[in-house]
Amino acid sequence: MKRKVSGKVIATALTVSLLTTSLTGCTFGFASDPDDPNEVAEEVPIDTSVDTFAYDSSLSGTSITLLNSKAEIQVALEKMSAAYEEKSGVHVEVMPVTDGDSPYTKVVSLYNSGNPPTLAILDTTDVIALAEEKAADLSDEPWTAQAQGYLTEVNGKVCCFPLCIEGRGIIYNKAVIEEALGREFDPASIRTQDGFVALLEELKAAGISRPVSMAKEDWSLGAHHLQYIYELYDGTTAGGQQKIEEIKAGTLDLESYGRLQEFLNMFDILKAYNVAQGDPLGADYDEMAIDLADGKTAFWFNGNWAWPNLAEAGAEESDEYGFLPYFMNNDESDFANSQIQASPSKQVMVDRIVASDKQQAAAKEFLNWIVFSEIGQQMLVKTCNVIPPFHNNPYEPADPLSADIYARVQSGDAFNASVIVPNDHWAVLGAAMQKYLADRSDRSELISAIEEYWAQQN
Repeated sequence: MKRKVSGKVIATALTVSLLTTSLTGCTFGFASDPDDPNEVAEEVPIDTSVDTFAYDSSLSGTSITLLNSKAEIQVALEKMSAAYEEKSGVHVEVMPVTDGDSPYTKVVSLYNSGNPPTLAILDTTDVIALAEEKAADLSDEPWTAQAQGYLTEVNGKVCCFPLCIEGRGIIYNKAVIEEALGREFDPASIRTQDGFVALLEELKAAGISRPVSMAKEDWSLGAHHLQYIYELYDGTTAGGQQKIEEIKAGTLDLESYGRLQEFLNMFDILKAYNVAQGDPLGADYDEMAIDLADGKTAFWFNGNWAWPNLAEAGAEESDEYGFLPYFMNNDESDFANSQIQASPSKQVMVDRIVASDKQQAAAKEFLNWIVFSEIGQQMLVKTCNVIPPFHNNPYEPADPLSADIYARVQSGDAFNASVIVPNDHWAVLGAAMQKYLADRSDRSELISAIEEYWAQQN
């Protein structure tokens, strides 16, 4: 989902029950392909000696398709589908969303051509836009019992399969901070906005003149940053949706809305210490990973999906990277200053319009295989390198960013809020945020842009 999406979702048009969803994670930000076929990568071994999954032999010989919008796991999904085919006899063709296409536009075009994928990995917003008309009801699938807290429902029916958990915050490089300061760095010791600024000043005095990397991309600014004004209202999806409805109705004065002003205060801090402050809209995404790995910067606002970029820049899984929260104020008791956002970011929808009964059955078996087979459990985490949303999966992610989020989810130090916004939210308001980042607009102009955007959604 790096590209502009043309379709819109009007949340009020659907009766949506969200135990939790996410719009903001996924394949954002891969300026280069981490699955370079010329790169020699060490394979993570998968133990195939134990497999107690019960396959339906009547499905052998069935062919299904999987549309993949999470580019960084394209090769991994192909390996996973091959492993499933070897066991089940079901062929799964993994179709990538090509660069320049949006997942929503791609899947709609496939429906319009009468050849939609059997399964489609999409953002939650896209699934909700399509679910009522296109999606198979997955409410009775066995895996739903293992995904409590991570299910998305439309009109009381589970409409999709949560593929992974992703989170975002301020990525830190612990070694860089400790080398600059000459002392041990405890991330948990920073619990306020002022505390974060004090740390930035220390690093500046120690020779890291601008310790922060800030991505210029509209998806980062319009979704990953700006959606905090909704999600951090109370850390719940319901609370965030309530704020959106108030903004749409014009009953919430954004000029005096505390969370918006706190967010802009924090955004201004990141701007002030931005390594690309001289030309913030000319910042190169891949170079940010190199800067963080090499120690030119100490922080990079991003999500755990950025690990392949860091790995390409030379970061090792044994290095100590992790996340700081998006500090909103100086109240240590405020959850926003101690927790990071983490929720299911990609959903798998099963087609019920064109797919035959046998193809739908094969698609459902494939999803259950991911959750319940010993092989599928391993490959989801070790091969795809994602954080599993399923309680029965015993495997933990290896890279430090995903490991940090996994630990936070397990310990309760993550909040699971993700609001439903129109598909063009991050593109339209991301452009407004770019102007603010480049000091081409002030707070009042940005707030007006937010108000105007939501007024048009009524």
